[in-house]
Formats: sequence, structure tokens, C-alpha cells
Amino acid sequence: MIYRYADAAPVEVMPGLIRRTLVTGKSMMICEFTLDTGVEIPPHAHPHEQVGYVASGKVRITVGSESFVLGPGDSYYAPSGVQHGAQVLQKAVVVDTFNPPREDYRQG
Repeated sequence: MIYRYADAAPVEVMPGLIRRTLVTGKSMMICEFTLDTGVEIPPHAHPHEQVGYVASGKVRITVGSESFVLGPGDSYYAPSGVQHGAQVLQKAVVVDTFNPPREDYRQG
């Protein structure tokens, strides 16, 4: 199957944070997040594994008790059930993969 970026409707998750669900399969999903400088995603956990790729910008990612500053080309992994969060240091685009898909992120 082919999915077109133009068909991925932008959803404002919170001020300064836009999500586009790019593709959803049986066991995984890919979402793009556009984040303005200063946006903070509080520590949270969910039953999904999450793998992220920083396409542009600079983000401080905290997974468990470890915190890292990531830039373009860097990736991270948040295991299922582990607290993680982020602080956007420079406007960023991050692409996340979730396994299993997040029902709350599926397109209408």
C-alpha cells in the first residue's frame, strides 16, 4: 500500500505540536511530529514501544533516568511502559514509530 503525505491530516496535539499519522499497519504505525521551540512533552508511559528519529532541529529526550540532546539524524528508543518525555530546544521534526499502533493516533 502507498500512503501520501498530502493525505496525512495535521492534528494539533497542543500549542506548538502538530502530529501527522503517516501510515498504520497491523503491528506498527509511523507519525511525524512538528514541534516549536520551547514545547515540553511531560514524562509519560504507554504500552507501545516507541522508536524516534530526529529529522531536523534539536530535542532533549529523557527515557527513564537518562537524558540526551539529539539533533538531525539521531534516534532514540523508549521501551513499552518506560517513562519518557521531551523538551524542544530548536524547532524540530521528529518521526516516531509505535508498536503496536496507538489507537488514539489513527486517522479518522
